[in-house]
Amino acid sequence: MARARIEHVNITVSDPDRAARLMERVFGWKVRWQGLGRGGGRTIHVGSEDHYVALSTGRDVTYTAEDFAKGRPLNHIGIEVDDLDDAEQRVVEAGLAPFNHGDYEPGRRFYFLDPDGIEYEVLSYQPVQPVRAAELEAV
Repeated sequence: MARARIEHVNITVSDPDRAARLMERVFGWKVRWQGLGRGGGRTIHVGSEDHYVALSTGRDVTYTAEDFAKGRPLNHIGIEVDDLDDAEQRVVEAGLAPFNHGDYEPGRRFYFLDPDGIEYEVLSYQPVQPVRAAELEAV
């Protein structure tokens, strides 16, 4: 079988602009495209050169918290980063609360909820860099 990979996912959000700004801030991604979505709504594609998340909303639609309840049907989106600590700091700076931190073989992770309640798992497979004695003495 040929190698397969996820090139994009399309999720419904209440405010595509807000969601895109958050992804730019936390993950360093860029808006690749934006415009009218299917059914007259608005869609923004934000990501890297080889993958993206499509953030879509319907036209004249009012969303409630129930619309974004965890597991309806999306459980969470997993995002791999090189520097987990930096990503967590960016989440905090965005006013969001990381939770459920975990170290497991072969990596580390934490989760956060965006303003719509969509859950993100942020994970890194980079080895934890041991702090050198000289760095500890400087603190």
